[in-house]
Amino acid sequence: MTKGRLEAFTDGVVAIIITIMVLEIKVPKGPDIAALQAGLPIFLAYALSYVNVGIFWNNHHHMLQVTDRVDGKVLWANLALLFWLSLVPFVIRWIDETGFTALPTAAYGIVLACAAVCYTVLERQIIAANGPDSRLAVAVGGELKGKVSILLYVAAIGLAFVRPWIAIVLYITVALLWLVPDTRIEALAGK
Repeated sequence: MTKGRLEAFTDGVVAIIITIMVLEIKVPKGPDIAALQAGLPIFLAYALSYVNVGIFWNNHHHMLQVTDRVDGKVLWANLALLFWLSLVPFVIRWIDETGFTALPTAAYGIVLACAAVCYTVLERQIIAANGPDSRLAVAVGGELKGKVSILLYVAAIGLAFVRPWIAIVLYITVALLWLVPDTRIEALAGK
């Protein structure tokens, strides 16, 4: 499979994930503001999830822009990332049906943490396929932001059982860390 096919496949899967997420949002049960407000928490969970899936997609796109070669290990690592991202609609649905209770909120973090770990593995596999002096290897270096993100997800998973809102704040914090694409990779993509 070429790099272009891998990117096109990933784009298609991400589009399906986002479509499933939006289809899971329930229409308000009434015509007034109160009915709309009742659905606000799950809408905000959807918005956070949309941003999170978008962050993975955006960074994936930039990473592939500085990739020359993919191999079987890269393909499997990419599939692992997509597997975890495909579970985002499931955990949002679970949160919708049970509220922001401990286990569904922790499960949301587990899905994001596993996606982050898989993204890191994918990055390492791409570097292995393209060499230690590849543009991606030079750009990512020690990858502190990725490590901090995984640590925050792990902390949030445990804290969801203390106070779910603390976990939500940490999930938002990680999303804010990644809203701006990695400028080291973005700068190399234009070369």
